[in-house]
Amino acid sequence: MKNTVLHKANTRGHANHGWLNAYHSFSFASWYNPDRVQFGVLRVLNDDTVAAGMGFGTHPHDNMEIITIPLEGDLAHKDSMGNAATIKTGDVQVMSAGTGIQHSEFNPNADQQTKLFQIWLFPKYRNVEPRYQQITLDVTKQKNDFAQILSPNADDEGVWIHQDAWFFLADFDKDFAKTYRLKKAGNGMYVFVISGTITVDGQELETRDGLGITDFETLEIKASTDAKFLLMEVPMEQ
Repeated sequence: MKNTVLHKANTRGHANHGWLNAYHSFSFASWYNPDRVQFGVLRVLNDDTVAAGMGFGTHPHDNMEIITIPLEGDLAHKDSMGNAATIKTGDVQVMSAGTGIQHSEFNPNADQQTKLFQIWLFPKYRNVEPRYQQITLDVTKQKNDFAQILSPNADDEGVWIHQDAWFFLADFDKDFAKTYRLKKAGNGMYVFVISGTITVDGQELETRDGLGITDFETLEIKASTDAKFLLMEVPMEQ
């Protein structure tokens, strides 16, 4: 019997710092909701808009898998491992913080805001050697399909992390439907709608809604309008 938890877009935490307009699906910074701390190993799902020329100064992380997905504009990255790169719309970036890293992220454009998702997962193993990876996605694979962008396996499509998690991006035409099959028994799924309206086993989700589902093997996902969404299959126990 499937179990679900629905997080409507307007129930997220919100902090507008001027340079950063952030929505939090799970407790983050000054926003705390005891019922919204995490979904399995999924600890953070931030929907951020960074003003032109602004960004996050150098700050530390450890023992967290950090995934960044730009939605609009660019993000310049520097870290204590010596990486300096710019991620753009259509890219995905991952940092395994492991024993500890420091990094900064800035919008390098003077005339354009940057929109991104930043997602944190607890790792399967603590104190691993920190690592960085960035790839450019073939967005055509997302059309009416689940395009894998992350997995536990370095040889698979997308980036890889130290966790038994699989992420997919999808861009469905109106009325298109497809069945998702669980990759690993016991995992759960968190569905997050980027734009449009979909139904997941009959539950309607609109733009920026999230739905956590456990105790399932397959999910029927149908687009009620043209829709883009992110699927995050994650372990339910750390």
